[in-house]
Amino acid sequence: MSRIALDLGFIQIYWYSIMIALALLAGSMVMIWECRRQKIDEDKFVNLLFWGVLFAILGARVYYVFFNWEYYSHHLIESLEIWNGGLAIHGGILFGGLFVLYYCHKNNMNWLKTIDIIVIGLFLGQAIGRWGNFFNQEAHGGIVTLEHLQKMHIPEFVINGMKIGGVYYEPTFFYESIWCFIGFIMLMIAKRFRYIKIGQLTGLYMIWYGAGRHLIEGKRTDSLMLGNMRVAQLVSIVMFLTGLFLFIYKFRKSRLQELYNTKYRPSGE
Repeated sequence: MSRIALDLGFIQIYWYSIMIALALLAGSMVMIWECRRQKIDEDKFVNLLFWGVLFAILGARVYYVFFNWEYYSHHLIESLEIWNGGLAIHGGILFGGLFVLYYCHKNNMNWLKTIDIIVIGLFLGQAIGRWGNFFNQEAHGGIVTLEHLQKMHIPEFVINGMKIGGVYYEPTFFYESIWCFIGFIMLMIAKRFRYIKIGQLTGLYMIWYGAGRHLIEGKRTDSLMLGNMRVAQLVSIVMFLTGLFLFIYKFRKSRLQELYNTKYRPSGE
């Protein structure tokens, strides 16, 4: 399977880059649509997205290179070649999240509600972006049999793409894509609940993604490591516990306090 989608001679366009671009486009469209529904200043939000995406991509790459510094310290130019893969979502969340906090403080925006809006589109973007790993034949698990993959009812084209060097690998990228898409549907439903509170969508995102990534990461063969520990699993535990605390903390508020949906707020609030 070729990683190159289009070869123009003077430039090559990779499938990985296309999938990341589609992920950013689809996720941003969902965020902007929800921004309009919540009657938030669209110009401020679009500006936030533009810079936030840049910081997130930078963070995702820096995070990946940092935990692979033993290799990149001898291949510095390759640290810039993101089309070959190597964007760690946790780094993107960290850098992007810090920028959101800064931007919201500077522009007098509710930072927690802004993140609520962002995580909805982020889940969709993650679900799409994982397919870049498919074309790069990375982010997979260990060696398995063809029969094992067929019994799991995995699409045939995915199975064929996971045949690398004559053997089949477990498509952990596929598991995470499905997990994130389910999370996207879950948040799309939850945001319509009358008494959902500001911060609870963020909590649900952290719980769902943290739990799923922790389990899926255990199957991967290319995990970023910190000694003998998988970094993503450690971060996922922190995400899960933080999300659980945030969701419960907000749940304990009075029913009509800090509601996410403006139209359900009591007059005068």
